[in-house]
Amino acid sequence: MPQLNPSPWLALMLLSWLTFLIIVPSKVMAHLFPNVPTPRSSEELKMGTWSWPWL
Repeated sequence: MPQLNPSPWLALMLLSWLTFLIIVPSKVMAHLFPNVPTPRSSEELKMGTWSWPWL
């Protein structure tokens, strides 16, 4: 049964897992976002009451 012979696919599987576990996370973590979020102002918003015309 040829599917039980690990020599053709074992090296490919290990190489792909090493790629996903070592190279890809470092590339993802090095990504810089173009839009840096700015902090909100500390002043509190003033909410007034609404005058409902139908009441």
